[in-house]
Amino acid sequence: MNLLAVIRVAIRALLRNRLRSFLTALGIIIGVAAVIAMVSIGEGAKSRVEQSFSAMGTNLLVVRSGSSQMGGSRGGFGSQPTLTWDDLKAMQTELPSVKYAAPELRSNAPLISEEQNWTTRVAGVTPDYLLARNWRIASGSGLPEDPDSNVKVVLLGQTVVEKLFGAYSDPVGQIVRIRNVPFEVVGVLAAKGQSPMGDDYDDTALVPVRAYAEKLQGGLKKFIAGTIYVSAAPGVPTSKTESDLTNLLRDRHRIRPGAEDDFNVRNLAEMASAQEESTKTLTTLLAAIAAVSLLVGGIGVMNIMLVSVTERTREIGVRMAVGARPRDILLQFLVEALVLALIGGLTGVALGVTIAQQLSSSFGWPLLIRVDVVLLSVAVSAAVGVVFGLYPARKASQLDPIEALRYE
Repeated sequence: MNLLAVIRVAIRALLRNRLRSFLTALGIIIGVAAVIAMVSIGEGAKSRVEQSFSAMGTNLLVVRSGSSQMGGSRGGFGSQPTLTWDDLKAMQTELPSVKYAAPELRSNAPLISEEQNWTTRVAGVTPDYLLARNWRIASGSGLPEDPDSNVKVVLLGQTVVEKLFGAYSDPVGQIVRIRNVPFEVVGVLAAKGQSPMGDDYDDTALVPVRAYAEKLQGGLKKFIAGTIYVSAAPGVPTSKTESDLTNLLRDRHRIRPGAEDDFNVRNLAEMASAQEESTKTLTTLLAAIAAVSLLVGGIGVMNIMLVSVTERTREIGVRMAVGARPRDILLQFLVEALVLALIGGLTGVALGVTIAQQLSSSFGWPLLIRVDVVLLSVAVSAAVGVVFGLYPARKASQLDPIEALRYE
């Protein structure tokens, strides 16, 4: 009997008991669907984390001043100004591992256009800030190249543009008032989306740092009342840049060995890596749990095939009586188990992709179907059919023809 004929016989045998065949394959269907859906959602979550940290900037470190202390109460980092403009200059000129170092002075303030008003984050920055944060200009121009310029111009985020001027409008050249000080809109920032904490990056307005300090903050002082964003030089690990920054600031601030830093350096690359590792671990765990369904499905295949062997004992005896060899009987039942598992695997793939689409749409994550996982799931389902179908098939092939014909 050739292989094609064996497959036709196997399919006819499965179709004689459609409901039983479906219920037998259900464990494999659920297992494959769960594996594909969980891995796809995990990959989507990982991609979202990567996008969020990429939006923060490339190889970025955040340097903040120290914490204040009054009596037994201590404030958080940034509550006590300790970073100076000279510290910033030293970062820019003395550390080869630093590509960009840019300050950010920030507060909330109302912006008023001719017809609307909107309270948002207003930040005083230098041109290097946009480079460190990997932030493009969607339309118009950027801030003045001179970091000491105090010209009253502003870059608006997409959310601010929508609130003040309406969606799809071009506000370049318009005037907005920030705390009653007129600023000319010279550009619109490209959309960045949300931060990992859910903040809207696009709900912001950027002005030159000196204009911010003199017009909005009340004078340029010795200390930086804000944050410094540092981008590591190409090819330099952020850990090396972090170490260089720490050593530089400890030396400049004359901090004794063993004493606590009066500043804080946060490595966003390490945070992103840790977040991706946790997401990867969770995805692996979910996929492993889902894979247990494949094992359960395989046991179901073996049980039903054993029942099938018992039910078709006389049929096996007749086949042997007319010349079927034990290996033909073995092949027949093995192919039945394989076909059943493959149908379950392919159905599980379709179901898994559908579930992944629904979940990614609900969570707002990108849909990432890994082809290797799909192929592996189908291959595993086929292997389950072969492994768990082998024992029933061998049992059928070893039946005595005379006893099989006398079986009732």
